[in-house]
Amino acid sequence: MASSHREAPNLTRLPTLDSTDFYAFNSYEEGRGEYLTMIANYIPLQDAYGGPNYFAMDPAAVYSIHIDSDGDAVEDMTFQFRFESMLPNNNEGVALMIGPADNQRSVKVPLKNIGGITAANQANANFSESYSLSLVTGPQSSGSSAQLTNSTSGTTSFGKPLDYIGNKTFTNGATYAEYSDSFIYDFAIPGCDSMGKVFVGQRKDAFVVNLGKTFDLVNYVPVEGDSAPGAGDGNGFPGGITQDSSNDDLADKNVTSIAVEIPKVCATGEGNKSIGAWTTASLPQARILNPNASFANTEVNGGALTQVSRLGNPLVNELVIGLADKDTFSSAHPKDDTQFADYVTHPSLPELLNILFRDAVNTTLGADIETLAPTNFPRVDLVTTFLTGFEGVNQLATVTPSEMLRLNTAIAATAAAEQSPFGVAGDDLAGFPNGRRPGDDVVDIALRVVMGRLCYPIPVAGTDTDLGLCTPEDASVGNVPFTDGAPSDSTMMMSRFPYLALPLAGSE
Repeated sequence: MASSHREAPNLTRLPTLDSTDFYAFNSYEEGRGEYLTMIANYIPLQDAYGGPNYFAMDPAAVYSIHIDSDGDAVEDMTFQFRFESMLPNNNEGVALMIGPADNQRSVKVPLKNIGGITAANQANANFSESYSLSLVTGPQSSGSSAQLTNSTSGTTSFGKPLDYIGNKTFTNGATYAEYSDSFIYDFAIPGCDSMGKVFVGQRKDAFVVNLGKTFDLVNYVPVEGDSAPGAGDGNGFPGGITQDSSNDDLADKNVTSIAVEIPKVCATGEGNKSIGAWTTASLPQARILNPNASFANTEVNGGALTQVSRLGNPLVNELVIGLADKDTFSSAHPKDDTQFADYVTHPSLPELLNILFRDAVNTTLGADIETLAPTNFPRVDLVTTFLTGFEGVNQLATVTPSEMLRLNTAIAATAAAEQSPFGVAGDDLAGFPNGRRPGDDVVDIALRVVMGRLCYPIPVAGTDTDLGLCTPEDASVGNVPFTDGAPSDSTMMMSRFPYLALPLAGSE
């Protein structure tokens, strides 16, 4: 159930274009209540020690964050990122003089740095990345584009920090934090009175998931085994999995984050203060490899930009879209999502879980449950969650069924210490599926929703509320606390931009 970590067959061949997670939420950093933050993570399953090249972005790609402010499932604003990789000395890199005085050679070094690096002194870097940032107003393919300016340098170039190579290079986490924070920039947004913030760099993967066992036909009992998460009393479902950080197979992984914070008023336009958002990555249609490649000339790219990855709501391409259509979904636009409607109205995952666990559940409980899968067809509860949004919560002014992460910017952010990892279902309207925050436990939430949680009343402002989407009779186990046993909450993140925790060091 990884949130788009290697989520489609074609993207396993293009990891630098693979979007792992997408977050959109009302900023909860103190003093930033009038802003919203969007974070698009790329390059999945990064081992911190992954040298000597570590994890650079694709310089031929365009990475985009899209915002639909009116609900027609067409972007009204798009932030586009284009990256460039560079070596010092005109892309020749650092060289050392090797050999005795009478037989010396200038030899280029194989590493990305030749000594320690700090925010104040980066002279030992043997590699750097920068990016340009553009704002397209209107549809990405036909709207007007404006290149944005780095307020620190006064240029259109923004820098990206080196990955956290290790503590001989960066001394310790505090030094790396100071270094990476120096790559947080303000930028002006055309037509907007206030500045935005941007950061691109390596972070600790915020997503938690019991990855290996889940894809091994759910090789655990996916129901809470304690009376309450973390209680440690074993008084939940017999043999059920209990919460433990050891269940998180991504605990030792990093990702590359593209984080943008902008004033809410600049994103909502003429809509109803709710937005839809998603991230994509695109490449030119043609790539011709250079048979005599060099650092700055590995290939020639040409042709129209072609979308190869897409991510809005978490887990859709993993748990909902069929294998044969995953790459189609990656290349599709939200306005065309009716082609995938059957996957939402008649999902296969609940039936797969029924096949895997019904007999065992009946034996364990001495019951005779006919099916564990919800029986309300079409699944209006899932259509609302993934395709239309909830009326009065995160539904846009115009309702166009489409897969986007929907956020009501008028609902005030919940402070980090008060957030529920279960979002709306945990009586916290500022969380998933009203946007998505880094600490929202979307695996547990999505699993429960797919199995019929919304057929039962959920707490809203402390009062159990029937959403009217389906009934308890439609979901025999809809009130069961399904879980993968990998806990997540806001304390695992920072409470300031760019929110995701520092990356893990490649060497202590």
